[in-house]
Amino acid sequence: MWRSILMVVGSCLAITASGQLKKQFSIENSESCDQIELSLKAKTGNCFIRPSQNQDILNIYSNQDLEEYAHSFSNEVKGKVCMIKLDLQQDNQSGVGHKISYKVLGADAVTADKFWKVYLTDSKPYSLDLDYGLGNANVDLSGLAIKKLKINTGSADVNIAYNSGLENKVEMDTFSVQVDVGSVTVKQLDLTRSKVILADVGFGNLSLDFGTKALQRNRIKGSVGAGNLIISLPDESVPVVVRITDSWLCSIHLCKSLKKVSENTFANAAYVQDPKNAMIFDLDVSMGKILFKDK
Repeated sequence: MWRSILMVVGSCLAITASGQLKKQFSIENSESCDQIELSLKAKTGNCFIRPSQNQDILNIYSNQDLEEYAHSFSNEVKGKVCMIKLDLQQDNQSGVGHKISYKVLGADAVTADKFWKVYLTDSKPYSLDLDYGLGNANVDLSGLAIKKLKINTGSADVNIAYNSGLENKVEMDTFSVQVDVGSVTVKQLDLTRSKVILADVGFGNLSLDFGTKALQRNRIKGSVGAGNLIISLPDESVPVVVRITDSWLCSIHLCKSLKKVSENTFANAAYVQDPKNAMIFDLDVSMGKILFKDK
C-alpha cells in the first residue's frame, strides 16, 4: 500500500550575499523509511548537492520563485523505501535545439544565475538518479550513505567529489555515469567504495580520478563513442589490468606503468606480481579517445 509522506513546499526566506534564498521543497525524516530513492532532473541552471546539517531527508533551496519554472514533485513510501521524484525545468528552456545552442554559443543570461541547492542527510542510505540537461552541477557526497548512483548529463558540466575527504558510509553497489555532449569530472573515486563502475561517453568528456588507493576490488566497464575518457590511476601498488576493444578510428594513450601482457590487454607490475583484488578495466572505444594517467 502506498502512503504519502509529509511534503512541505516552502516559502521560508533567508537573505544571502547574492539575494533571497527560498526554501522550495522539504521532506522530514520518518521512522517508517529505511532508505531513499531520489530521482532528480534539473533541465537548466546550476545545481548543487551537499550533505545536510540536519536530519531532513531532503531540503531544496533556490533563488527563484515557484512560478518561474515548471516542476513536478512526488514522494511516497513503498514498504520501507521512500521514493522521491523531482523534475525542475526553466520555462521555455527545453528542447534539443536549445541544448546545441547552449554548448555552441554559451549559457543564456536568463539561466546563468539560476540555481538549486540540494541537501541530503547522512542518517539514511540513498539511491540517487540524477539527470542534468543544461548548465552546471556540483555534487559533494562527503560522508553520505549512497548505495547506488546514476548520473546522466545532456549538455551540462558536472563535478563529483568528496570535498571533506569522508568516504561513503556504505558499500556502493554501482556507480554509473552517462555523458552525452557535456562533461563530467569525478574525483576521489576510491571513496565511493563502489563494486562496479559503469561509464558511457557519447560525444562529451569524462574524467575519472581513482584517488590514491583501491578500497576493494573494482570492475570498471566503459564505452566511448566519439568523446574522450581520461582515467587517473591510483598508487602503483594497486594491481591494475586493462582490456580494450578498439577500432582504427580511435586513439588510445597508455601511461608508463601499463605494459602489454597479451592482445589488447595491459597491466601494471603490481598486477603481474599478484592479480588479487585488482582493478579490472573492460573498455570499448569506436571513434573517441582513451587516456590513462599515472598518479
